[in-house]
Amino acid sequence: MSYTAGSCTELDQLPPVLSPAVVQDRTEGGVLVATKNESHGSQFTAHNRQPLRLGNDNHDPEGRESVSFAENEAPSVAQSFAFPPKTTCRMLSCCLMNFGGGLNDSAPGALIPYIEKEYGIGYAVVSLIFVTNALGFILAAPCTHVLEARLGRAWTYSLSLLMVAIAHAAIIAKPPFAVVVSCFFFIGFGLAVSLALNNVFCANLVNNTAALGGLHGAYGVGGTISPLIATAISASGIPWSIFYVIPLAVGLINIVFSVWSFRDYEKDLSVHHPPTARQVSPQHSAQSTGVHRDHALKKAIKNRVTLLGALFIFAYQGAEVSISGWAVSFLVAYRRGEIAKVGYISTGFWAGISLGRFLLSHPAQKLGRKVSTAGLIAGSAFFQLLVWLVPNIVGDAIALAIVGLLLGPIYPCATAVFATLLPRGIQLSSLGFVSAMGSSGGAVAPFFTGLLAQNLGTVVLHPICIMLYAVMLVSWVFLPKIRKED
Repeated sequence: MSYTAGSCTELDQLPPVLSPAVVQDRTEGGVLVATKNESHGSQFTAHNRQPLRLGNDNHDPEGRESVSFAENEAPSVAQSFAFPPKTTCRMLSCCLMNFGGGLNDSAPGALIPYIEKEYGIGYAVVSLIFVTNALGFILAAPCTHVLEARLGRAWTYSLSLLMVAIAHAAIIAKPPFAVVVSCFFFIGFGLAVSLALNNVFCANLVNNTAALGGLHGAYGVGGTISPLIATAISASGIPWSIFYVIPLAVGLINIVFSVWSFRDYEKDLSVHHPPTARQVSPQHSAQSTGVHRDHALKKAIKNRVTLLGALFIFAYQGAEVSISGWAVSFLVAYRRGEIAKVGYISTGFWAGISLGRFLLSHPAQKLGRKVSTAGLIAGSAFFQLLVWLVPNIVGDAIALAIVGLLLGPIYPCATAVFATLLPRGIQLSSLGFVSAMGSSGGAVAPFFTGLLAQNLGTVVLHPICIMLYAVMLVSWVFLPKIRKED
């Protein structure tokens, strides 16, 4: 069912909403306005009223002082860390889930030499773990929206995280390599579902760039400590598979925390959001526009932003996972590094990603996300070139850390831009599709690197990454302009 601005004029008959970031009111003549509560206290303020405009939802996504909506959309109350009250716990839950994702995703780079030795396989065969992981992400794209609509947010999280936990438990048993490859499929599916839901939740908060920076910064923290732990365990003679006890434990905690924090998510939306307004929840937004959930993905993939965003994240994660997975092998083969020592260099790369997301996301927003992201891509390509051409292991380690620092804020900034440009009714499907394509990039690029490395050596990592940076830059330039970005 669709709503017009005129049909929402009865909103003032509803019970008042306490402590809103943005509340809705009616001015003379029945014209809807957005009223910003500057103090976030328990009283409404009557200042800074601006009429709600119908159009693309691109105006002031951070401050929300002016609110605009796509055709057939009605206004909704923006969420912040103080509204609804449980938002902070939900944000922490999302961060802990992404932390677990970082633990999982950055470990293979340090473990690949030990996996190859354990099973007697080469670069090309071990790269299959990246392929099946990506297949899980791709399959999750059309399923995420349906699962969330039918099960609700909390139980969708629990199902996806349980799938990952079972796969981790199987890997710990050190099964045949074919089973390990299969486990990475289920890990990819589960992580993709939770990642898509996390991205949509944070993208719809008032300060979405900061929220997404924290979310993916948590991923970077997990990615930073994971190679340290994996290298320490494997180098000490402990079977490499024992490492997965740690992400398994984190995953079990995540199941409990996510169910508790999101169990009343839909109820909070129905209480705090006017029933005639389009909900931030993807489930409600799809229903209010009359778009059946089974067709949401079809609508999403026809959207220009979705397609360009998918290409951008495909290249981004392709470069990120390729560096994480093959930099250690490159340093061993071409810089004569010792496996037990150069494994820690991967930690520097992930530490750079973490610092970049925490420290550079906000300045990037202030400078302009589109311009700053283009500069970060160019800087990443420059330092990648240094790793390729400078035959010094210390210099390469520093340059890799700087590459991570520059790559770090790109993902949250890009996700915030995509969410700003996308209609809310297809955000979950679109961002789920973008995540799936990103993961496929995180499989295709390292797998292709492994195939070429079999004959040409792992030095092929660098030209592949530089080409991926070029793809990122081109797709970024062709995104639609944001009318008012900051």
